[in-house]
Amino acid sequence: MRTSLRTLLLAAMTWLALVAAPAVQAQASWMAFSGQGQPPMPLLLDDLDGKPVDLASLKGQVVVVNFWATWCDGCKAEIPALNRLQQRFKDRKLHILGINIGEGKARIGQFTQRIPIQYTILRDADSVAMKAWHVRIMPTTFLIDKQGRLRYELVGEADWDDPVIQAPVLDLLK
Repeated sequence: MRTSLRTLLLAAMTWLALVAAPAVQAQASWMAFSGQGQPPMPLLLDDLDGKPVDLASLKGQVVVVNFWATWCDGCKAEIPALNRLQQRFKDRKLHILGINIGEGKARIGQFTQRIPIQYTILRDADSVAMKAWHVRIMPTTFLIDKQGRLRYELVGEADWDDPVIQAPVLDLLK
Protein backbone atom coordinates (compact mmCIF):
# COMPACT_ATOMS: atom_id res chain seq x y z
CA MET A 1 0.00 0.00 0.00
CA ARG A 2 2.85 2.39 0.79
CA THR A 3 4.30 1.91 -2.71
CA SER A 4 1.04 2.85 -4.42
CA LEU A 5 0.66 5.88 -2.11
CA ARG A 6 4.21 7.00 -3.00
CA THR A 7 3.51 6.49 -6.68
CA LEU A 8 0.30 8.48 -6.41
CA LEU A 9 2.06 11.27 -4.50
CA LEU A 10 4.91 11.38 -7.04
CA ALA A 11 2.42 11.54 -9.91
CA ALA A 12 0.49 14.33 -8.20
CA MET A 13 3.67 16.33 -7.53
CA THR A 14 4.81 15.90 -11.12
CA TRP A 15 1.43 17.02 -12.42
CA LEU A 16 1.44 20.02 -10.09
CA ALA A 17 4.94 21.01 -11.19
CA LEU A 18 3.92 20.87 -14.83
CA VAL A 19 0.72 22.82 -14.32
CA ALA A 20 2.19 25.42 -11.98
CA ALA A 21 5.38 26.04 -13.96
CA PRO A 22 5.19 29.02 -16.32
CA ALA A 23 5.15 28.12 -19.98
CA VAL A 24 8.50 28.89 -21.52
CA GLN A 25 9.01 28.69 -25.25
CA ALA A 26 12.59 28.34 -26.34
CA GLN A 27 13.65 30.78 -29.03
CA ALA A 28 15.21 29.01 -31.98
CA SER A 29 18.68 30.24 -32.86
CA TRP A 30 21.00 29.76 -35.81
CA MET A 31 23.88 27.29 -35.60
CA ALA A 32 26.71 28.14 -37.97
CA PHE A 33 28.60 25.53 -39.95
CA SER A 34 32.36 25.80 -39.50
CA GLY A 35 34.52 28.01 -41.68
CA GLN A 36 32.88 29.22 -44.84
CA GLY A 37 30.28 26.47 -44.78
CA GLN A 38 30.11 23.14 -46.56
CA PRO A 39 28.39 21.72 -49.62
CA PRO A 40 24.79 20.71 -48.88
CA MET A 41 23.42 17.29 -49.64
CA PRO A 42 21.95 17.12 -53.14
CA LEU A 43 18.33 18.18 -53.32
CA LEU A 44 16.24 17.43 -56.39
CA LEU A 45 12.49 17.25 -55.77
CA ASP A 46 9.28 18.00 -57.66
CA ASP A 47 7.24 21.09 -56.95
CA LEU A 48 3.46 20.94 -56.62
CA ASP A 49 3.08 21.09 -60.43
CA GLY A 50 5.34 18.05 -60.83
CA LYS A 51 8.24 20.14 -62.17
CA PRO A 52 11.68 19.10 -60.82
CA VAL A 53 13.61 21.72 -58.86
CA ASP A 54 17.33 21.21 -58.28
CA LEU A 55 18.98 23.12 -55.43
CA ALA A 56 22.20 23.27 -57.47
CA SER A 57 20.38 25.39 -60.09
CA LEU A 58 19.81 28.12 -57.48
CA LYS A 59 23.52 28.90 -57.09
CA GLY A 60 23.94 32.69 -57.08
CA GLN A 61 20.96 33.11 -54.75
CA VAL A 62 20.62 32.88 -50.99
CA VAL A 63 18.38 29.89 -50.35
CA VAL A 64 16.31 29.15 -47.27
CA VAL A 65 15.49 25.42 -47.14
CA ASN A 66 12.64 24.87 -44.68
CA PHE A 67 11.51 21.30 -43.86
CA TRP A 68 7.85 21.28 -42.78
CA ALA A 69 4.56 19.35 -42.66
CA THR A 70 0.90 20.38 -42.57
CA TRP A 71 0.35 18.70 -39.17
CA CYS A 72 3.26 20.59 -37.55
CA ASP A 73 1.96 23.54 -35.49
CA GLY A 74 5.35 25.30 -35.43
CA CYS A 75 5.61 24.91 -39.20
CA LYS A 76 2.17 26.47 -39.71
CA ALA A 77 3.06 29.36 -37.40
CA GLU A 78 6.15 30.21 -39.49
CA ILE A 79 4.42 30.39 -42.88
CA PRO A 80 3.06 33.99 -42.77
CA ALA A 81 6.46 35.40 -41.76
CA LEU A 82 8.27 33.24 -44.34
CA ASN A 83 5.85 34.64 -46.95
CA ARG A 84 6.77 38.18 -45.86
CA LEU A 85 10.49 37.35 -45.94
CA GLN A 86 10.19 35.96 -49.49
CA GLN A 87 8.26 39.01 -50.70
CA ARG A 88 10.58 41.49 -49.01
CA PHE A 89 13.81 40.05 -50.41
CA LYS A 90 12.88 38.28 -53.66
CA ASP A 91 14.43 41.11 -55.70
CA ARG A 92 17.68 40.66 -53.77
CA LYS A 93 17.96 37.01 -54.89
CA LEU A 94 16.41 35.26 -51.89
CA HIS A 95 14.67 31.99 -52.69
CA ILE A 96 12.72 30.00 -50.10
CA LEU A 97 12.13 26.28 -50.61
CA GLY A 98 9.54 24.68 -48.36
CA ILE A 99 10.23 20.92 -48.30
CA ASN A 100 7.04 19.12 -47.34
CA ILE A 101 7.73 15.82 -45.63
CA GLY A 102 5.74 12.71 -46.46
CA GLU A 103 2.43 14.20 -47.53
CA GLY A 104 0.41 13.85 -50.71
CA LYS A 105 -0.19 16.54 -53.28
CA ALA A 106 -3.93 16.69 -52.46
CA ARG A 107 -3.33 17.22 -48.72
CA ILE A 108 -0.77 19.96 -49.39
CA GLY A 109 -3.17 21.59 -51.86
CA GLN A 110 -6.01 21.63 -49.32
CA PHE A 111 -3.65 23.08 -46.73
CA THR A 112 -2.38 25.87 -49.02
CA GLN A 113 -5.96 26.89 -49.79
CA ARG A 114 -6.45 27.59 -46.07
CA ILE A 115 -2.95 28.96 -45.44
CA PRO A 116 -1.47 30.45 -48.62
CA ILE A 117 2.25 29.85 -49.22
CA GLN A 118 4.02 32.33 -51.49
CA TYR A 119 7.30 30.47 -51.91
CA THR A 120 8.28 27.26 -53.69
CA ILE A 121 6.94 24.04 -52.16
CA LEU A 122 8.73 20.79 -52.95
CA ARG A 123 7.45 17.32 -52.06
CA ASP A 124 9.66 14.84 -50.20
CA ALA A 125 6.98 12.16 -50.33
CA ASP A 126 9.19 9.30 -49.13
CA SER A 127 11.28 11.43 -46.69
CA VAL A 128 14.54 10.67 -48.50
CA ALA A 129 15.69 14.31 -48.45
CA MET A 130 14.71 14.64 -44.79
CA LYS A 131 16.91 11.68 -43.90
CA ALA A 132 19.81 12.81 -46.13
CA TRP A 133 19.76 16.26 -44.51
CA HIS A 134 19.53 14.67 -41.01
CA VAL A 135 16.30 16.46 -40.12
CA ARG A 136 14.87 15.12 -36.88
CA ILE A 137 12.63 17.97 -35.74
CA MET A 138 10.20 20.07 -37.72
CA PRO A 139 10.47 22.74 -38.66
CA THR A 140 14.18 22.65 -39.45
CA THR A 141 15.66 25.31 -41.70
CA PHE A 142 18.98 25.57 -43.52
CA LEU A 143 20.53 28.70 -45.00
CA ILE A 144 22.65 28.39 -48.14
CA ASP A 145 24.85 31.20 -49.44
CA LYS A 146 25.19 32.45 -53.04
CA GLN A 147 28.14 30.11 -53.62
CA GLY A 148 25.91 27.15 -52.81
CA ARG A 149 27.47 26.42 -49.40
CA LEU A 150 25.52 25.38 -46.34
CA ARG A 151 26.12 28.15 -43.78
CA TYR A 152 23.49 27.90 -41.01
CA GLU A 153 20.93 25.55 -39.49
CA LEU A 154 17.95 26.50 -37.36
CA VAL A 155 16.01 23.79 -35.50
CA GLY A 156 12.49 24.55 -34.34
CA GLU A 157 9.98 27.32 -34.90
CA ALA A 158 11.41 30.77 -35.55
CA ASP A 159 9.95 34.25 -35.74
CA TRP A 160 11.09 35.26 -39.24
CA ASP A 161 10.11 38.88 -38.54
CA ASP A 162 12.68 39.00 -35.71
CA PRO A 163 15.82 40.97 -36.72
CA VAL A 164 18.00 38.40 -34.90
CA ILE A 165 16.58 35.58 -37.03
CA GLN A 166 16.84 37.67 -40.20
CA ALA A 167 20.44 38.79 -39.52
CA PRO A 168 22.27 35.83 -41.18
CA VAL A 169 19.92 36.03 -44.18
CA LEU A 170 20.60 39.75 -44.60
CA ASP A 171 24.32 39.22 -44.16
CA LEU A 172 24.41 36.63 -46.96
CA LEU A 173 22.30 38.85 -49.25
CA LYS A 174 24.99 41.60 -49.20
